Amino acid sequence: MTRLNLTSTSGTTALLNQGFLGTAAPLYADLVLVLEVGMGVALLIGAFLARRRNYRWHARCQSAVVLLNLVIIVLAMAPSFRTRVVPKIPAKLSRAPYALVTAHAVLGSIAEIGGLYIVLAAGTKILPTRFRFTSYKRWMRSILVLWWIVLLLGVATYSRWYIPF
Repeated sequence: MTRLNLTSTSGTTALLNQGFLGTAAPLYADLVLVLEVGMGVALLIGAFLARRRNYRWHARCQSAVVLLNLVIIVLAMAPSFRTRVVPKIPAKLSRAPYALVTAHAVLGSIAEIGGLYIVLAAGTKILPTRFRFTSYKRWMRSILVLWWIVLLLGVATYSRWYIPF
């Protein structure tokens, strides 16, 4: 792993671990990108399992993705958003990189909360009956579409922040 030696405007030197995708991204950003794309593919495989009526493996696959994504959000995405973007809102929200990452965060939050709700409503008896839904297919398909929109926004965010053009 190589190290980038960057000098800030205050003259201090910061060392960043360079990622493995050959961009200016730190290692954690490359890992998150690869994991998120893998999870997007896993969600499609899970949808395929449901179509094949293999609901037990469908539930395991989708639940694992939703829970892994929650860990990634808490450990990597939220802290990065809080330190790099939140201090610049609303002043720089009109600039494309900040608008893009903010849209990704807002829609991603909705997708994750929706996924967690589906896991709780469909896979457990934690929620009272009146808070559960009966039309699983519509909810699951909607969240899957939203998840892929968010994934594409995430790839666009990564490209905008870390790939010079």
